Amino acid sequence: MAEKEFKLPDVGEGVAEGELVNWLVATGDTVTEDQPVAEVETDKALVEVPSPYNGTVKQLHVEEGQMVPVGDVIVTYDVPEEGEDESGGPVGDEPDASADADAVSDGPTADEPATTDSDTGSTDEAPESSSGRVFAPPSARRLARELGVDIAAVEGSGPGGRVTEGDVRAHTESSESGGDAGEPSGPKSVDVGSKKSAVSRKGDGDAGGAAATGATPSSVEAAGRDRTLAVPATRKAAEDAGVDLDDVPTDETRDGEAFVTTEQVQGYAQAVKDAKAADAEAAAAGGDETGAPAPAEATGNGAAASREPESVPYRGVRRTIGEQMETSKYTAPHVSHHDTAVVDDLVDTRADLKERAAERDVRLSYMPFVMKALVAGLKEFPYLNSELREDDEEILLKKEYNLGIAVATDAGLMVPVVKRVDEKSILELAAEVNDLASRARERKVSREEMQGGTFTITNFGAIGGEYATPIINYPETAIMGLGAIDERPVAEDGEVRAAHTLPLSLSIDHRVIDGAEAGQFTNFVMERLENPSLLLLE
Repeated sequence: MAEKEFKLPDVGEGVAEGELVNWLVATGDTVTEDQPVAEVETDKALVEVPSPYNGTVKQLHVEEGQMVPVGDVIVTYDVPEEGEDESGGPVGDEPDASADADAVSDGPTADEPATTDSDTGSTDEAPESSSGRVFAPPSARRLARELGVDIAAVEGSGPGGRVTEGDVRAHTESSESGGDAGEPSGPKSVDVGSKKSAVSRKGDGDAGGAAATGATPSSVEAAGRDRTLAVPATRKAAEDAGVDLDDVPTDETRDGEAFVTTEQVQGYAQAVKDAKAADAEAAAAGGDETGAPAPAEATGNGAAASREPESVPYRGVRRTIGEQMETSKYTAPHVSHHDTAVVDDLVDTRADLKERAAERDVRLSYMPFVMKALVAGLKEFPYLNSELREDDEEILLKKEYNLGIAVATDAGLMVPVVKRVDEKSILELAAEVNDLASRARERKVSREEMQGGTFTITNFGAIGGEYATPIINYPETAIMGLGAIDERPVAEDGEVRAAHTLPLSLSIDHRVIDGAEAGQFTNFVMERLENPSLLLLE
């Protein structure tokens, strides 16, 4: 065997460093070439770093959450030398099928029972059969051990046949018989709404001495995993809420590992809070149902949260967004123009088409109609689809119509770009917007998919609000902000009625675009939003 060092590669143009967010392998794991071994967040995106070798992980040199300069060693591998197989032995004829199984396997033979923690103490290795090496992360091996599964018998669905936790569970479910399998070792049932509750974790005893008193309090289910993937913002949310990420229930996975979102952390934290409040209420009422006195911690009024300021790293995607906003605001003199479109007809049109779109597996929102109206306006007023090149002393009027759609994510605002909007139908735009927004929130959108925009839309109305002063996505020269479509009072012919209205907030680079042109552009767009049949002429 030979040692090989793997240095952090340049994972993006101009990137000098990255934050190692998650290790996807552990020391002792066998990896294949191109298998993802780590997730690294740069100032542009979250990317997976693949292994350049087939071999075994000998040492991980970097802790999760650590900033790593490009070119620093992050992993040391043991790799087979030429003339050796992966085990380090000489390459020769395949062993006879009747050969001693112990010569090719660390696990028990078919006649030997699987070894459990209670037999030999805690270990990171799951039982393996005589079929040779199994590609599986420690979490999958640990789950296999807990469920009494021979991991060598599990068919892997991950890269290079890697066995994931989901594969282990699927194998268990498929092999279960009607016999007495015993009670699983996972978390017990959830009953957050009960007045008597306690937070429990897999393997823990009943909380608050309930077992001693005979009480059976309900529990907030804690997943109790040994490894959980999450973006830095989610880890920060868990830390702020005092929640262990490994306890947060989730059905989502990345490369076979459990993946937790900020929303799941917040929901679990609230459930824990409600459970503790119920415990405190029960304690204040005089203890549990058995009459036993409440634990001392339940009767206290609780210590106030620390008031010390907390330092949060300013780096990665968040820093890039900040620098971009600073460049835009301090380079381009911003002017904002506000107006409101009465969109009753648009609401009716979308309602008529929504069911037909659903039949084609497309969720139809208002965004594609807005995009079509904006492209019509950009063709009529080309200076809003331009770029000011100061060094060349020229304004570049662009002939492509690539609209960026701002999406709020855990890492900050990301802007995937829908290319050639003028060439696509309403349903094609709806499907592409839904796909890009979903992948942006999951940090799966590529860097290339966030480049090449000529005009940007930001939909703050989805969160709440009517008007804003959006910052231009520099070097573009304009951005349109959308408020919430809602019923508001509208005066028409001396009468006031409730009408569906869409507030619009247009910000422009005043070096390139005059206020009058901004107003004319907005009026042109509004006319098509108020009369969506005009979009058929585009």
